[in-house]
Amino acid sequence: MPKPGSVAAVVLAAGGGTRFGMPKVLAAQGDWLRIAVEALSDGGCGDIVVVLGAAVVDVPEPARAVVTPDWQDGLAASLRAGILAVDAGPVDAVMLHLVDTPDVGADVVRRVLASAPHSGLVRAVYDGRPGHPVLIARRHWPALLASLHGDEGARTFLRGRDDVEVVECGDLATGADIDVRR
Repeated sequence: MPKPGSVAAVVLAAGGGTRFGMPKVLAAQGDWLRIAVEALSDGGCGDIVVVLGAAVVDVPEPARAVVTPDWQDGLAASLRAGILAVDAGPVDAVMLHLVDTPDVGADVVRRVLASAPHSGLVRAVYDGRPGHPVLIARRHWPALLASLHGDEGARTFLRGRDDVEVVECGDLATGADIDVRR
């Protein structure tokens, strides 16, 4: 398991939210962003980076913003910007999280962190369905970055591996990725 504070976090929040009707970082007057940052901070992550693009907003403390000018190129561009932003720091792993999963709280983050295996790859699942957050050890970052393209994040990288530990979190949250307004 990584040491407390040795895990950075990246909140992917750069998209335009086409199906949602607006950038999701603006959803609920910014509450989704606040919830994501609090979940990561209270869950045990150190440096927290929020990747912005379609909308640039003030991010809640203790997070810091990184703006990716190529956000329209897709999720890969945002993930790359986030990983590069935390790469210079003394961290052992990165926790990837989405701004549009507002029912995921610190208890989920703590469970994923506590489950970190020697492989350094952990993914939250909700009733068996893959979700976020996802923990990726630093030693996997070069392969992850090399696998990124278009509007896919870490999915392709994770799908091709047999050493990803899944951690059931369906008792803590739905992990639902909200794509349309209700």
